[in-house]
This record gives sequence, structure tokens and C-alpha cells, in this order.
Amino acid sequence: MERKIIFLWLLFLSVITGCDAAINMNGKVMSVSSGQFIYQDGNLISNYKADINLVWAACEKTVKELKGKDIQKERKISTGAIKTIIQDEKVIISVEYVTKDSTSVAVFAGVAGNNMASRLIHEKIAGNLVHP
Repeated sequence: MERKIIFLWLLFLSVITGCDAAINMNGKVMSVSSGQFIYQDGNLISNYKADINLVWAACEKTVKELKGKDIQKERKISTGAIKTIIQDEKVIISVEYVTKDSTSVAVFAGVAGNNMASRLIHEKIAGNLVHP
């Protein structure tokens, strides 16, 4: 219970101050970066205010633009995953339906989660949503 209170307090402070906060809860590392992304166990997660089909198309376009190799796609009604290799790093993009106009995207790059590569991929996805 005390860990949850500490985590919520750090989350609150990071949103207000715009700082990064991190905490280890039950072996899982979680952090919030400027309120826009959540970093959990190597996955950089962000929510997009768009339908899942639009977000899925933006993810596919991003992988093509970044010249992904050995692309494996698995799409269901409310979820999907794209596995590929971009510049010799394994990348997994997971898409999940949240609401009609909200979709969650988690990007895992590298062996242990490359935060910078994941941010770059998220920026490309966001750009492809604006300019499909």
C-alpha cells in the first residue's frame, strides 16, 4: 500500500513539474515522462486520440518509412502487434483499443528497451496520424 502511495505521489509531482519519475513496483519499472509517455518494462506507451484503424495504418506506414525488415503483423479486432527489425534492432509495436477515439500504442525497441528509439518511432507514428 505504501508503494502505491509513493508511486501516485511521484506521478502527481512529475505531471505538475514536467520532470521524469521512476519507481520499481513488484519487479516492474515504471516511470512517467512529462505526462505524455509511460515507460514500463522497456515499453514506451502513449495514447493517441484516434480510431484504432487509423493508428494501425500509421504504425504500418512508420515501419515502412523506417525500412523495417522481416515484418510480422498480427491484427485482431481490438489489438494488434507489428514485429520487425529496424537498423539491426528488434522492434515490437503493440496497438490496443481503449475507446472509440483513443488507442494505446506500446513500442519496445532493442534487447532491454531503447527509450530513444521508441520515442523516435512514436514521433513518426504521431506524424503519420497528422499526415496520413
